[in-house]
Order: sequence, then C-alpha cells, then structure tokens
Amino acid sequence: MSTTTDRLLDAAESAMRLRGYHAVSFRDLADELGIKSASVHYHFRQKEDLGLALVGRYSDRFFTTLEAHAVQSQTPKDRLSAYCKTYRQALRASDKMCLCGLLGAETCGLPDRLRSAVAAFFDANISWVAKALPTNLPARHRKAKAAQIVATLQGAMMLATSLRDPKTFDAAANALLADL
Repeated sequence: MSTTTDRLLDAAESAMRLRGYHAVSFRDLADELGIKSASVHYHFRQKEDLGLALVGRYSDRFFTTLEAHAVQSQTPKDRLSAYCKTYRQALRASDKMCLCGLLGAETCGLPDRLRSAVAAFFDANISWVAKALPTNLPARHRKAKAAQIVATLQGAMMLATSLRDPKTFDAAANALLADL
C-alpha cells in the first residue's frame, strides 16, 4: 500500500472509532491530511470501499495480534485470557471503541457489503472463542457461550471508553475468566 493510502486508513480508522461511519467524510479526511478530496477518491472510489478496507485491515491486525498472544496458550483459560488481552491492548492503544463494534452499532445504516464484512469479523471472533472453550461443552453451548463472551467484551470496551476508565473493561474480562 502507498503511504497516502496508509495515512488515509489511519485517519479514517481513528475518526470512525471516535465518531462513527456516517460522521466521517472524504472532505474531512482530505483536510486532515492536507490533500485534495479527489485524492481520497483516487484511493477509495466510494466511502464503502474505504470502510471495507478498514474492516479488512482491522480484522487482519486483530487476528494477527490474537494469534501472537495465544501461541503459547495451553488451556482454555489461557486462550481466553489471550483473547481478553487482545481486546485490552486495542483499548489501551487508542482509548476508543473497537472499529467493528462501533460499525456494528451502526449496522442498520451501513451498505450491505460493509455490514457483511462487520458480521464476518464477529463470526470469526465467535468461532475463535468457541474453539478456545473447554471441549466438554456441547457444540451448541460453546457457540452461545462464545457469543456471550464477545458481547461482554464489546460492551466492556464501550463502557470503559464512555467512562474513561479502563478498569471497567478489566473487571468484566476478569469476571469472564473467573467463570471458566
């Protein structure tokens, strides 16, 4: 990717994690980067294309970080601790909502392809967590428990961001891990 593309993605991700999809415009991004709006359109024809690139990059980074945290995990609790650590690291790095969590809250107003990309991110999260859970749980219970864990961490991230208190996230994550 070009430097301009990376800068656009960085600026757009920060803005969307702060204000949401609909509150970000190509003009605002161009102004922030000191380029012309036409230059933004050169890299991303439509806002949907920008959103898809953001979700793809965010997802890749999330799962790369998750795998790095989980590589030494031996037990279900270790794997889920790595999962919580990945969310915590994302919160610590930006003090903002998860990009896909924020876009998920806006899902009714998103273009179909972007809505599908956000859903795919969450489906991948649920699948990863379900595989990390103890194998003595029946498959249908594992998926439901995985969805509960993902939803809890997303909500904890939202609360920690809103309250400007990362300890809120830590308490929720620690409670999840204690329940295992």
